[in-house]
Amino acid sequence: MVDQVCGPNMDISGKITVITGAASGIGKALCVAFAAEGAKAVVCVDRDGDGAKATADQIGGHAFTVDVANEAQIKDMIDAVERDIGPIDLFWSNAGIAVGGGMDTPNDEWQRTWDINVMAHVWAARHLVPLMAARGGGYLLNTSSAAGLLNQIGSASYGVTKHAAVGLAEWIALTHGDQGIKVSVLCPQAVRTEMTRGHEDHVAAIDGMMEPEPVAQICIQAIKDETFLILPHPQVRDYMRHKTADYDRWIGGMRKLNRQFDTLP
Repeated sequence: MVDQVCGPNMDISGKITVITGAASGIGKALCVAFAAEGAKAVVCVDRDGDGAKATADQIGGHAFTVDVANEAQIKDMIDAVERDIGPIDLFWSNAGIAVGGGMDTPNDEWQRTWDINVMAHVWAARHLVPLMAARGGGYLLNTSSAAGLLNQIGSASYGVTKHAAVGLAEWIALTHGDQGIKVSVLCPQAVRTEMTRGHEDHVAAIDGMMEPEPVAQICIQAIKDETFLILPHPQVRDYMRHKTADYDRWIGGMRKLNRQFDTLP
């Protein structure tokens, strides 16, 4: 049964998938891509209920209004999908936020960033892993960022929470892989979304800004190949190698970028 749900060269057609952050950007592009691949049902989830419904209407999907910073709302949505639509095969925890600032970032902004960028992934896994394991497997996909592998100049909370999101994805993969739980983590640099609007010249766009649609297509192929680390910007892998090869030199290089791009006082 594991092979049917998540075997090699996984077939997305006939699967039920849930995608958060579905009103726009990468999330919307993923919804469209999953529908085009013949998913049995695409569940479009967003805090912006009207936006989620617009995406769902476009692809013949289902819409849910959910604030992923609230565990109860995530659980209620999962319960409703499992009850009314069917067992969830793939869950893409994609919603995220970015707040600029350093150590002076207010505690409430740190907490909301933590809840959305990390705990939303935890809560989805908490309520789905037992269900998926009981039926032989499933697929959890989390959106992090290249900042989760490198760091984020100008935003302490973003860099820290995205690192945590990568660590969580690794932990789920190594802990629950033997139960048939597959995991992928998406770590792009700049993608043209509402989050990056007005930041086209930011350090994250130093290698160019991708459109959401090609990112979604890269994700579809990664799911079919069951690839853990999804890097739409392939140069990020080289940056990771430079980091691990000589950490001090890498920090020195990042300090140069910090002097060039940082807007903190």
